[in-house]
Amino acid sequence: MHLSSTRNPNNIVSFEKAVLNCMPEDGGLYVPCDDVDMSRWILYINKDTSFQSIAGALTSALINDEFSPIICETIATRAFPFEPRVKHLDDNLYALELFYGPTGSHKDFGISYLVSCVDTILLFQKKQAVFVDVTTGELGASLARELRHAKKIKAVLVYPKGTMRGLKDSDLIENGGNICAIEVDGTEEDCHKIIRQVFNNRPLVEKFGLTVANTANIGRLFPQTFFYPYAFSRIKSEVCTDIYYSLDAGNYSNVVAGLYSWKYSLPVKGFIVPATNNLTLDVSGDCTMLDSMIPLLEREKANPADPSNLERLENVFSEWSLLMKSLVFPSHVTDEDREVACKELYMKYGYIADSHTSGAYAAAKKQSERICGDGVTVIIARDDPSFDSVNIRHYLGEAPEIRDELAGLFEPFSQKKAPVEFYAAFDVISDTLANIAHTA
Repeated sequence: MHLSSTRNPNNIVSFEKAVLNCMPEDGGLYVPCDDVDMSRWILYINKDTSFQSIAGALTSALINDEFSPIICETIATRAFPFEPRVKHLDDNLYALELFYGPTGSHKDFGISYLVSCVDTILLFQKKQAVFVDVTTGELGASLARELRHAKKIKAVLVYPKGTMRGLKDSDLIENGGNICAIEVDGTEEDCHKIIRQVFNNRPLVEKFGLTVANTANIGRLFPQTFFYPYAFSRIKSEVCTDIYYSLDAGNYSNVVAGLYSWKYSLPVKGFIVPATNNLTLDVSGDCTMLDSMIPLLEREKANPADPSNLERLENVFSEWSLLMKSLVFPSHVTDEDREVACKELYMKYGYIADSHTSGAYAAAKKQSERICGDGVTVIIARDDPSFDSVNIRHYLGEAPEIRDELAGLFEPFSQKKAPVEFYAAFDVISDTLANIAHTA
């Protein structure tokens, strides 16, 4: 698999390099530059095909020039002892639930795959890598769980004072784990600035093998392409018509992943999203991206701490500009629309949806004329509804129950040492990296 930077198509690297050194020096983001026809394989998958098998087959097809089929299968098998679920709500509506991983977040899929992939690469190279990320919850909890089994990866997690959860004392490096948690006496934005400062220091990045575990890393986004073939495999025997996927835009990673799946020949009629300030409608009612008005080279570098995948979305648009207007359908969705959608899902189907899933359903309803006749919609539910208890209680009058296996994730994590002042955080991270390298 070859990848190039969104800001320099001639900057072509291998999948391995893009994962381990995830931020191109030109300030862009890595994107695939190979087209792979998976249509024959897609015809043969069915509801008995496991998520592991789908992940292994796609990994092998897309990066077979770097890894053998056995290694690809090993990466997928290690990564996915869990899988999504598809719920049939009515004849024309399904829900793809991505919250049955160990921490109840869709991030589990990307992080588990990324850790499995990076650990495998590093075992062959006999090297070590360090994830350096900002977290206020889900990412830290998911990464902590996966790194308990990693052999060649450490992580430095930076978080605003009092926001960490999901970690155990045994996860910390000083207790034999793989994580150094740095609490900052500041805001989340302060933490983002610190991480940008770290990744702007190229000698530091190269010396300690720094990368990120968020979707700025293509290795974290890539496994999200597995969601769509998996959903298709579960409904293909029941559906003989157009399939639409409706999802909250988020940081656009799932939208981009869906479009990559389409490029790999997945049968799909379109992707429906609640409109955002950047992904919205033009005067003709077609999808448009306002960021594209600013030339890439006049923008700031891509943010390694708080990624927006708009630049990757633009990259797809620039390559397939005419088709994209027939594949991505934004709808303006208000808070009131989300509330009405949440209540309707509960009253009609007994389905409890968070505000993101409710927004996806509301957007699909506004596209009802497009999804005419026997057209089928798959709404994507990213996270366990208990993560959004406040909004759901407001919408429905009661909060969803927290699954037993997730209960501990809501408990705050605290350290005995005092939080680090913002101005001192970069030096603390540098010293931490030096200590990690010394003890490796």
